[in-house]
Amino acid sequence: MNIFEYISKKIVPFFASVIVLSLLNSCGIWDPPDARKVSPNVNERVKKSLEEGRGITLKGMMGGKGGTSYQFASSNPMWRATLDILDFLPLANVDYSGGIITTDWYNEGTASDESIKITIRFLTNEIRSDGIRIIVHKKRCNVQQNCTVKKISSALEQELRVAILKKATLFEKEYNKGKKKNKRSEIN
Repeated sequence: MNIFEYISKKIVPFFASVIVLSLLNSCGIWDPPDARKVSPNVNERVKKSLEEGRGITLKGMMGGKGGTSYQFASSNPMWRATLDILDFLPLANVDYSGGIITTDWYNEGTASDESIKITIRFLTNEIRSDGIRIIVHKKRCNVQQNCTVKKISSALEQELRVAILKKATLFEKEYNKGKKKNKRSEIN
C-alpha cells in the first residue's frame, strides 16, 4: 500500500469523522422553553431577546428606533370585512403581507361576453375611506374569443368601499367590546 492509498483510506475518514463529531457535539441538547415562563405576547418576547443580545434589527444597527406594528389578518377589520363582502366571488390572489386581494374573472350570467375582475389594495390598517383602493376591470370577448380588458370607473367601486367600511366598523366595535370585557374580567 503506497502513501496516497493509506492517506485516502485511513487518515481522511478519521479526520472527517472527528470534524463531524465535534460539530455535532457543539450543538448541544435542545432545551425547549417552559411555556409558563415565556410570555405569549410576541412583542415582549422580541424585546426580551433584544435586551439579552440574542437578536439584531436593521434599524437597531442603523441607530433607529423600532415602531412597526404588525397585525394578523384575523385581527384586521378592513381585511376581514373585505373577505366577507367578496365571499361570493372566486379569489385569484390573496396576499395579506402585500395588502392585496384580487378576484378571478366573474360573470353574473346576464351578459355572457362580459366579465369583471376586482382588485383591492390596502393602503393602511385603519378604517378610513382612503385606506383602500378599489380597481374594477371589465373584460369583453367576442365570438372568436378575442377579448379586450379595460379598467372602468363604476358605481360598483363606491358601493364596495361603503360596504367594506361599514362591515369593518362593525368588526372593530365587536373587537373593542370583547377587549373591554376581557379587561373587566382581569380587574375582577
